[in-house]
Amino acid sequence: MSLISPAARDALEAWLSHQRALKNAAQNTITAYQGDVTEFLAFITNHKGERQGLAALSRITVTDMRAWMAQARGGGIAARSLARKLSAVKAFYRWLAEREGFEPTAVLSVRAPKFQKKLPRPLAEDAARGLIDAIELQSDTPWIGARDVAVVTLLWGCGLRISEALGLQGADAPLPDTLRITGKGNKERVVPVLPAACEAVDAYLRLCPFPLEPNQPLFRGVRGGALGPGAIQKVMARTRMQLGLPASATPHAMRHSFATHLLNAGGDLRAIQELLGHASLSTTQAYTAVDTARLMEVYDRAHPKA
Repeated sequence: MSLISPAARDALEAWLSHQRALKNAAQNTITAYQGDVTEFLAFITNHKGERQGLAALSRITVTDMRAWMAQARGGGIAARSLARKLSAVKAFYRWLAEREGFEPTAVLSVRAPKFQKKLPRPLAEDAARGLIDAIELQSDTPWIGARDVAVVTLLWGCGLRISEALGLQGADAPLPDTLRITGKGNKERVVPVLPAACEAVDAYLRLCPFPLEPNQPLFRGVRGGALGPGAIQKVMARTRMQLGLPASATPHAMRHSFATHLLNAGGDLRAIQELLGHASLSTTQAYTAVDTARLMEVYDRAHPKA
């Protein structure tokens, strides 16, 4: 941060602390914020020819913002990445303007570049079932095959993130009818556990060579330590290649599939939002893939004509 003035550096650190303490931002988010805003502040320093104190930062113009965006695009940054960086800069400026008492319109009014959003690609229900069946065959060690099946079944059957499934402890077994999950931003939710998920975990525990200890991870690696996400990602990759499934058939795709299959079965979108732990309904909508006829059916049921 040598190019950044001490006042700007201190303001950035204070904002990041605010994000950690009051917004419950994840560490990956904090790291991305720090990099994005630091890059912006360094550009402004070079653009203006001198280090920018807080008073100078309050006088940033739309022209300055456009110059930054043009330089970023010229450097090969994709529109999606630039939109993310702009979002971080705007969030920092909202906080800074409130703290320092200036008007941040010049920064906040700049529009993000347009880009084509990549929608998740859930698996068809029969493809998801076939993938789970084939995963067990990927290992010559029965307990490892049963372990991998149990993890992936939790992703699909409960809509868990892979970090949430691997975060389960021995004390969570045998799995109850519902699980209390702490997800992103320390947001807590309750998810029902399907019998298939309970059975898969029970089958794994019967074969697992390591003792079930309350304060130890439920899912173990080959040496007894905590199972990492890389192992599940690799077994999914091998399985999808064997079955001819697309590269989008990842562990997280099983979570997408959970949402889509629930909606197809008549589930309510807002209830599914709660099960997934999404703060926004629009996020849940992006995680589901249903045909137009099904969407219209859901809409008509929610908004019956007079």
